[in-house]
Amino acid sequence: MKSYIAKPAEVKRNWYLVDAEGKTLGRLATEVATLLRGKHKPTFTPHVDGGDFVIVVNASKVVLTGKKLDQKYYRYHTGYVGGLKEISYREMMAKKPEEVVAHAVSGMLPKNKLRSRMMTRLRVFAGAEHTHEAQKPETIEF
Repeated sequence: MKSYIAKPAEVKRNWYLVDAEGKTLGRLATEVATLLRGKHKPTFTPHVDGGDFVIVVNASKVVLTGKKLDQKYYRYHTGYVGGLKEISYREMMAKKPEEVVAHAVSGMLPKNKLRSRMMTRLRVFAGAEHTHEAQKPETIEF
């Protein structure tokens, strides 16, 4: 019996719509990462980018548990000496809620060349409207 190996040309991609309102950030991110990676398909192959397109709406209404709203920080370095910057979760949600969800999903994807290709198929919107009605996305509930 042979194992099935999916080829990149054979991958069929679907569009899914996920509503993030009232969902916990980490639990939402794991489900979205599973869809982007293609692990929900029977033709899953680890080294092939076989995932689907995912649209996340209401990113500004995602929640965190506990005291993470004040204790969670996003850190980055500018490249200059002493250039470590940090932004609190509360401040990041006020400025760019889309980046919060995208950052969480990115951290749950494999750390290799496939991650950037998978992240191009993720579309995150702060509000309830999105610009992909023409693709007829299928709504998914978790």
